[in-house]
Amino acid sequence: MVRNFNMFMDYVEEHLTDDITGSEITRIVGLSDYHFKRMFSYMAGMTLSEYIKNRRLSEANKKLINGAKVTDIAYKYGYQSVEGFSRAFREWCGFLPSEVMKNKIQKSFPKFSFFIDIRGGVSMEFKIEKKEKFNIVGVSRRVPIQFEGVNSAIVELAQSITEQQRKEMHQLADLYPHQVLNVSYDYDEGFLEEKGFLTHMIGFATTKENPYEDLEQITINDSLWAIFPNQGPFPATLQETTAKIYAEWLPTSGYVISDLPGISFTKHDGTYENVYSEVWVPIRRAETSGESD
Repeated sequence: MVRNFNMFMDYVEEHLTDDITGSEITRIVGLSDYHFKRMFSYMAGMTLSEYIKNRRLSEANKKLINGAKVTDIAYKYGYQSVEGFSRAFREWCGFLPSEVMKNKIQKSFPKFSFFIDIRGGVSMEFKIEKKEKFNIVGVSRRVPIQFEGVNSAIVELAQSITEQQRKEMHQLADLYPHQVLNVSYDYDEGFLEEKGFLTHMIGFATTKENPYEDLEQITINDSLWAIFPNQGPFPATLQETTAKIYAEWLPTSGYVISDLPGISFTKHDGTYENVYSEVWVPIRRAETSGESD
C-alpha cells in the first residue's frame, strides 16, 4: 500500500495543474477516494486538498522568482482571478506575489514521500473477525463532522431517545456487544476539513428485522472486521486509536477498507477517566501484493 501511495504522489506532481478525480485515485491507490483521503489525512497530518494547494503554491513561488507573470501563474494553478491567487499566496507564505518577485523571497513545500516508520514500540491490540450479515436498529440524525472532543449533536441525539425506543431496541438486541453501538456513514465531501455532516446512528446489533415505526434499520452485509479494543480517557483514547488505525496499522496490514459504516461502542460506568471502547473497521484483503507493500 505504501508503494501505491508514493505512486500517487508522483501522479500528483505530474498533474499539479489538473483536477484529480476520485476515479484516478482509485485506479492508482486501489482504494475508494473516500478511504484514501481519510488515510492520507491521518498519515500526512493534513488533507489531500491542503497538500495539493501547498504544492501548487510552492511551485508558483519558484516560477514567480524566475520572472513568470502573476496573471499566468494564477490561471495556471486553477485560480479564477489574480486577486484570489494573491490572497491565497499571501496566506500561505506571508507575502504578496509582487513582493516575492521583487525581493526574491522563497518558501518551499516539498513533495511528500511515504515510508514505514516504526515509532515508540507501542503495539496495537486487535483481532480479525468474520461477521455474518446483521442489522442495526436505532435512531439516526445528520450531525456535524467533528474529529476531537465530544460531539454535542450526538449527545443531543442520544438524549432524544425515548424510553419506549430504548425498550424496543433492547427487545431486538441479540448480538454482541448487547449494548449501544455508534455507527457513522454517508460523510459529506468536506469531511476531512471537518466541514459538512455525516449520518450517525445510535442503536443495537440484531439478527431480527425492525417491526417498530419509531426506529430505523440499516443492514450490514457479511464482512471481515478489524476490532481494536482500547481503554483510557473518553473520548480522547477512542479518537487516538482511530487515528493510529488509519495512520499506522492499515498501511502495513495487508488489508484495505470495505465500503461499510464504521462502528464503535463504549462501556460507560458514569465516569470518563478509564473507559473501555472498541473500534470496528470493515476490511478486505488487498487485491494485489503492491497494495500491502
